[in-house]
Amino acid sequence: MSKGWQLTLILCLLGLFALFYQGLWGDPRHIPTVLIETDAPNFEGPDVETGQTISLEQFKGKVVLLNFWASWCYECKVEHESILQLHQLFKDNPEFVMLGVNYQDELPDAQKYLKEYGSTFSHVRDLKGQLAIDYGVYGVPETFVIDQQGKIRHKWVGPITGEVYTNITQKVIAPLLKAQPTTTTTS
Repeated sequence: MSKGWQLTLILCLLGLFALFYQGLWGDPRHIPTVLIETDAPNFEGPDVETGQTISLEQFKGKVVLLNFWASWCYECKVEHESILQLHQLFKDNPEFVMLGVNYQDELPDAQKYLKEYGSTFSHVRDLKGQLAIDYGVYGVPETFVIDQQGKIRHKWVGPITGEVYTNITQKVIAPLLKAQPTTTTTS
């Protein structure tokens, strides 16, 4: 093997090592989702509290915030007060809808959670996990904002608190409700 081939082989191995190192130690929350600017998958399922069917289709033409959560999720509890404040901020706008999506949870546990921490908006159960698969959810909490045309405009992995809360309310939801361009982002 010539020195040129040996050098090329070493450089290729170093490049592969750098690529794997980046993949192993990188934060998966910073990998952009392929769902941004795509049609939001439609869904329907029972309401956690009433059992009535909720579908995304019934909110067509509105800005929809979907927040995936579970009663066993510590970070969901951390963000819960902020989620209620977010709903309080936009609930009087007829163009805004907020839905919780209960993920991999038992119904009694989910109902107890909502009773204990409070609820001011509807929550749909993801009975078979298909909704989470369709939205590429790999943990909770995860939050999506869908625009009036049914396109996913924003995804956040992790709790909606602090700067994240400010960003999602001021740079994503408010402009969408005013039909202004937004910054499409992911966590």
